[in-house]
Formats: sequence, C-alpha cells, structure tokens
Amino acid sequence: MSKKQTTAPTSHTSESLFGKVNYTWMLIGLAVIALGLLLMSGGNSSDPTVFDQKEVYSTTRITIAPLLILAGLAIEVVAIFKKPKA
Repeated sequence: MSKKQTTAPTSHTSESLFGKVNYTWMLIGLAVIALGLLLMSGGNSSDPTVFDQKEVYSTTRITIAPLLILAGLAIEVVAIFKKPKA
C-alpha cells in the first residue's frame, strides 16, 4: 500500500495591499482634513462674554473649511481605490 502525500500550498505571498503612492495620497488627504478642521475651529475671541457674529459665521468657518474636509475625504477615497503600480 502506498501512502498518499498531500502537500499544502506553501506559496503564500505577503504583498502589501497599498503601495507607496497610496500611502502618500492618504497622508495628503489627512493633511487636508486636518487643515479643514483647524480652519473650522477658528481663533480665540478677544472677549469671551461677547458674541461676535462675524467671527462665528465667517466664510472660512461656514464654507471653506467644510469644503476642505470633503475634498480630503475624496482624496482618501481615491487613495484607497487607486491601484498600485506593479
């Protein structure tokens, strides 16, 4: 009687899911998101007891900062779906 040998597949490759370009774009996206959050937070008020409508509802906080955050998220999606060059 001969024994039947079974060999397990040993060709396991340890390839990274993302390439260097993907990680670079992810870092750029994170930087854009962080910049948007920083712009949204704004600066300190000179007198915290006084409500300054111009400072709270400025174009930077209401329009530019959310657009930067959305742009950063779009960059992140592109970085994730971009195929690394082989």
